[in-house]
Amino acid sequence: MTDEFDIIHRFFAPLTRGNANALGLTDDAARLPPRAGFEHIITTDAIVAGVHFLEDETPANVAARLCASNLSDLAAMGAAPVGFTLAAAWTKGTEESYIEAFAAGIGEWVDEYDFPLLGGDTVSTPGPMMFSLTAIGEVEAGRALKRSGARPGDTVYVSGTIGDGGLGLLAAKGELQGLGKEHNAFLSGRFRRPTPRISLGRSLTGVASACIDISDGLVQDLGHICQTSGVSMRIEASAVPLSDAALAALQTDSNLLDLILSGGDDYELAFTTDKTPHHADTELTAIGVVTADVESKGMDGVSLIDTDGNPLDVARGGYNHFAE
Repeated sequence: MTDEFDIIHRFFAPLTRGNANALGLTDDAARLPPRAGFEHIITTDAIVAGVHFLEDETPANVAARLCASNLSDLAAMGAAPVGFTLAAAWTKGTEESYIEAFAAGIGEWVDEYDFPLLGGDTVSTPGPMMFSLTAIGEVEAGRALKRSGARPGDTVYVSGTIGDGGLGLLAAKGELQGLGKEHNAFLSGRFRRPTPRISLGRSLTGVASACIDISDGLVQDLGHICQTSGVSMRIEASAVPLSDAALAALQTDSNLLDLILSGGDDYELAFTTDKTPHHADTELTAIGVVTADVESKGMDGVSLIDTDGNPLDVARGGYNHFAE
């Protein structure tokens, strides 16, 4: 790998897209003046080779997962992207072509979401390769979506389809048997290149009482809303929207239902509201209701029921960043 400053100048300075706050990546830090009537939303996610992405993943797909996970956090707060900082830890001997392709992959997201690079750092490591991105967004003052506002009687909604991310990891590793190439390609694509629901999140300000992005698994993430809001939820498992590929996988192995409901990596939004939400570009599905039955709730506050209204027992662990 060539000189750090040369790498920054050649591959990363262009990702500022001329944003004045980045100061050309020539100073010790960026500046970010507040905009009247808005407040900043800041989130940081790190991804590690062999943990959050496959060791042999393409640099463009690594960039996609890094950007999508952070943008999804902004979406869950109802924020519009402003910019980001990036810390990259390259394994010793990383080819310059890999860095160039990674930067180009980041550039796709910079352009699509008007999300310029504002600063960061690059270092060398004996491994594994690791990237940390801090995303900065903005939302109208006092209108940020939070997890703590769900109220009994609210309807629980999710965007898109659920379970594709967890199944997609199996597909990407060649471990999802019995599916055709088209379904495998769809699921692995959903894992490798998630779609952050920025536009939907923006539209939910003033509509949703609570919101979260589904990164650790539907059941676990709904449980976070329950815990912070002091409520419970009654979720109809049959109402959870599934893609054709996920349905096909479930038909080949019914045990995959646990993974679909708890596997994570979907980066869809789950939210509660007493209104009827609409979004032109994203399908929204009602899957349950918020209740005040706190005493009888499970550890996570989420009760899953089958089509007959009977309790449905599924794994509830979700993704754990510290699991061995």
